[in-house]
Amino acid sequence: MRRRLAISNAIDVNACCYLAFLAAVLSMSAIGPARAEDPKKKLESIWTRQAGEDWPDFLGRGREGKSSERGIWKAWEQRKPRIVWQRELGEGYAIGSISLGRFFQFDRVGNEARLVCLNAETGKQIWEHRYPTNYSDLYGYDGGPRCSPMVEGNRVYIYGAGGMLLCLNASDGAVRWKNDTVKQFKVVQNFFGVGSTPVIFENLLLVMVGGSPPEDSTLPPGQLNRVRGNGSAIVAFDKLTGEVRYKISDELASYVSPRIDWIDGRPWCFSLCRGGLLAFDPRNGKRDFHFPWRARLTESVMVSVPVVHGNEVLITETYGPGSCLLKIGPTSHEVLWQDDVRKREKAFQGHMMTPILVDGFLYGCSGRNPPVDVRCVEWKTGKVTWKLGNQYRSSLLYVDGHFVSLDENGRLQLLKVDPKAYTKVAEWHLGAQDSLGKNKNLKYPCWAAPILSHGLLYLRGKDRVVCLELISDR
Repeated sequence: MRRRLAISNAIDVNACCYLAFLAAVLSMSAIGPARAEDPKKKLESIWTRQAGEDWPDFLGRGREGKSSERGIWKAWEQRKPRIVWQRELGEGYAIGSISLGRFFQFDRVGNEARLVCLNAETGKQIWEHRYPTNYSDLYGYDGGPRCSPMVEGNRVYIYGAGGMLLCLNASDGAVRWKNDTVKQFKVVQNFFGVGSTPVIFENLLLVMVGGSPPEDSTLPPGQLNRVRGNGSAIVAFDKLTGEVRYKISDELASYVSPRIDWIDGRPWCFSLCRGGLLAFDPRNGKRDFHFPWRARLTESVMVSVPVVHGNEVLITETYGPGSCLLKIGPTSHEVLWQDDVRKREKAFQGHMMTPILVDGFLYGCSGRNPPVDVRCVEWKTGKVTWKLGNQYRSSLLYVDGHFVSLDENGRLQLLKVDPKAYTKVAEWHLGAQDSLGKNKNLKYPCWAAPILSHGLLYLRGKDRVVCLELISDR
């Protein structure tokens, strides 16, 4: 009898252990440490348009705002680019990303952040994922995401304004892993929340976090000049599991997205944090240098991604010091030119857009608040070759020897790339009002840069995304 009881108890214990193990596995696969990548479950393309390239990352591949596609339609006075589809959106400022025929758009509806996956050609919804958010902006701007989704294979990463970081299946929206970075790293809220899109390097996801000691959370809102760092300016997560691999620097976060480049045979990560440019080896987090670059004003912010050409890096902001070009060496860095902080006139003051380098000249919108300039600046010297003043803030996309320009009021322009003069080819005011006084397509603020994939141009306004055909598929 005792033997039967012992056997029965052993079976019960084994069964309980197995059930506990099974529950743990199921829990992990839902939101905990992610399951390993399954090469057999490769995500297939659903494109029917044959020519073109994907746009899976913020500002495209390399974060340069450039497309290699050709054959754009230029005769807008004869026929405007065809509106393929449009969709209403919730709160947020960022444009989506495109991979394998899928358009991923991140926004906010009520008290939920939402990622939708749409057919990039039709706008038809494939799936959506929502999570609760209570983010509230200190300055009254909307509470939607500032970061674009980032797609690699069957994974899509999103980073919400409130600091929630998620990795989901690109195929169905199932959560692989998530991390509340504000909670884990004790982040004191920045002026406009989180706005730096992470970057992938090999098996790592590099995220600008900028946490602080717990006691700094008691400081009054907006006093970032009193907030300290806790060594988590940049946190490297395992891109498959979400585990922290390393973290570096006491810098606080900015709104600048890091970028990866190769110089002298090794990878570099350039991250323009709140206090200046942090350069480090993305493989292990070893710091190369920190170059101070920020305005004295506490309320100043930085947004423009560093521009890299060869072993030269340009950084820019609009609240004080302006721009600076650095030459990067194996063991040192030097200033090639920089704006004089004592002078009001600067070569370039990047704010809401990242300037674009084409054939030795830098193009972009320079200035903080309207009226601002559209400028062309010689890369090597910082000399302004031309500028067009009295403009609204705008963003550029380079494609086929032209810039597609979208200003914050919805005015879409096609500009010829010309270092000698501002040359407008075509214009279409998508923010113009109809006879009833209503906006036809795009409403202010159109702060996201245009993106292009497989001939389709995607534009974001306050409450909608519009898809145009810029290159015919015929």
